[in-house]
Amino acid sequence: MPELTATAEHFSVLIEIGGVPVRVNTTNAEYRGMLEERYAGFTAAGGEAEYEFEVNLSEAGFLDPDADVQVTREANVWSLRRGDFLAEWEPERRRGRIRQTPNPYSIDSVLRIIHTLVLAREGGFLVHAASAVRNGKAFLFSGVSGAGKTTISRLAPPDAAVLTDEISYVRKSGEGYTAYGTPFAGELARAGENISAPLAALYLLRQGPENRIEPVSAAEAVRALLGNILFFAEDAELVRTVFQAACEFAAKVPVRRLTFLPNSSAWDEIG
Repeated sequence: MPELTATAEHFSVLIEIGGVPVRVNTTNAEYRGMLEERYAGFTAAGGEAEYEFEVNLSEAGFLDPDADVQVTREANVWSLRRGDFLAEWEPERRRGRIRQTPNPYSIDSVLRIIHTLVLAREGGFLVHAASAVRNGKAFLFSGVSGAGKTTISRLAPPDAAVLTDEISYVRKSGEGYTAYGTPFAGELARAGENISAPLAALYLLRQGPENRIEPVSAAEAVRALLGNILFFAEDAELVRTVFQAACEFAAKVPVRRLTFLPNSSAWDEIG
C-alpha cells in the first residue's frame, strides 16, 4: 500500500476595502482568526476575489528587521519589502505572495500598499484624512498629525457615520469621487463604517479659537493633498499619475480650510 502524504489545511479570508475584494490564503488557523478579528466588518463569507495572496508566516529570515518600506517594480512584478515582510505581486495575474512575521501590522501595510497601487491607476488614492458621511454625502478632513482628525471624528453628531479617523479611501466615480470606509484606525482605535457615499468636500484642518471656513487656492489644495496622500512606490510613471490625480481632484472637489473649536459646534459649519 502506498504511503499517504499529509497535506496542510488551507484557510482563506476575503477582505473587501473600497469595493476591492482581496483573498488572503494561509495554512495557519490562528492567523486566519487574527485576520477575521482585525478586519471584522470588512470580510465576506464568499464571493470572487479581485486579487489573491498566499501568506507564509516566518519568525526569522528577514535581512534587516529595521528596514523601511521599499516598493519597486521589475517588468510586471512589484516587490514590496520592509523589516517585517517581503512580498511580490503580479497585477496581470492578480496574484501575489507574502512572507511576513505573524502580526497584524505586516498584512495591514501590504494591503495599504496594494490599494495605493490599484488606486493610482484609476485616479484615486489613500489619504491621511478622517472622513464621515452625513445626509448622504461624504466629507474628508485632512491634516498633519495633531491637526484634529481624531478630534473631528470623535465630535461627529449621531446622524454622521465615521468612515475612518486616520486613512480615507477615495475612488473616482463618473465625474466625481466616492469615499469608502476603511478598517485603518487612528487614535479612535476602531474600524470605520463599511459604507460609501459621494464625496462633497475636503476640509484642511486647523484647531483655533473659533469655527471658521475659508477658501484655499487650487495650488494650496494640491500641495496639501500631495502632502497627505499615501504612496510608497519608487516609480516615476506612477508618481506622475498621482500628481495628476491630485490636480484633477482639486479641480473637481471643493477644498476649504476648516479652523475649529474642539467641540461639537464645529459640525454646524460642515456641509
